[in-house]
Amino acid sequence: MLCKRKVVGVLVFFAIVICSAGRAAWAAQEAARSPKGNVPAALETTAESAILLEPATGKIIYEKEPHKRLPMASVTKLMTLLLAVEAVDEGKFKLTDRVVASENAWEMGGSQIYLEPGEEMSLWDLLLAIGLQSANDASVAVAEHIAGSEEAFVQAMNEKARSLGLNNTNFVNCHGLTADNHYTSAHDMAMILKEGLKSPLFRKISAMKEYELRGGAFKLWNTNKLLWWYDGADAGKTGWTEAAKYCLASSAERDGLRLICVVLGTPEPQSHFRESTKLFDYGFARYKAVNLAPAGEVAGTVRVGKGKAGSVKALTAEKVAVVVPKGEDKGFESRVELPGYIEAPVQKGQEIGSYVVTKKGEEVLRVKLVAGEDVPKASAIEQIRKVIDSVY
Repeated sequence: MLCKRKVVGVLVFFAIVICSAGRAAWAAQEAARSPKGNVPAALETTAESAILLEPATGKIIYEKEPHKRLPMASVTKLMTLLLAVEAVDEGKFKLTDRVVASENAWEMGGSQIYLEPGEEMSLWDLLLAIGLQSANDASVAVAEHIAGSEEAFVQAMNEKARSLGLNNTNFVNCHGLTADNHYTSAHDMAMILKEGLKSPLFRKISAMKEYELRGGAFKLWNTNKLLWWYDGADAGKTGWTEAAKYCLASSAERDGLRLICVVLGTPEPQSHFRESTKLFDYGFARYKAVNLAPAGEVAGTVRVGKGKAGSVKALTAEKVAVVVPKGEDKGFESRVELPGYIEAPVQKGQEIGSYVVTKKGEEVLRVKLVAGEDVPKASAIEQIRKVIDSVY
């Protein structure tokens, strides 16, 4: 009996040792997979090039080969939309303008709305065909309407890219069908989307899920399925060709934190949505936005000398926000730096001060304050009248 007890005791001992070793190994594996403190577990993506950034501050949360030059298929149309929307915002064209389809537009293959030569459609309808359906024929029709020819429009696309400081982007067409020397990078495309999001019209088009053309005879569905599948998704453009594989530039906002994600060259169907979702989840899980002031908020006033108005409002030139790891969002302070006096003339948008954000006495962000309106210089007679009025 005693011998049996010894055997049982030995077996129990070894069982405990084995279980303990197993738990230790499992714990080690989990530790390798899980974040340690503020250091996140490694994030991987099948995209050839990718970036996740916060546009207000430019903070890059994740990147993989962000400057690699790659074809981008129909993600090209983000720049097409940007130029078209800017032309409308500047008053050069109206959404009600009638656009006549050319044979050049009619000949386009791939995704399309089957424009016929000579067919008329409003600029609004064609912009939606580009933004939702990714229509190549609509892209050419809009390009020709705005610039006179697709070649002239493509030149404007490249000029815009240069003005944004994009060194790894070159456009050969306005639609994204495969062509030599037609490329971008994840970083550059994120900057194009960031610029587009400044326009309410661009945001409206990008966020629409569906639309009916030709009196309901043709239904448009947005190819960016994140609008249905991902909470907070509100803008973006998909792309696919054999050369570019699956691509997506998109934006999402949660709790005041906006993120832009671009993935280029993901390998299989739906993978551009899967990889973008993975990157968005990564960002929203780990970071928080501290929003201090919206763009265009009045931060103060400045006295104007020799002007037709005695003062001018100082507005924030852009959103004032910092993006920090969760748990590090306390202790930020702000101050406004404005001169006591400036002389006319003052132009709307002219820089006149700064909105400064600090933490523990150190500056972490500085945003321009700009004049909210024009203040022309007063004539000599007007200045004399103002002096007399101030006396009496």
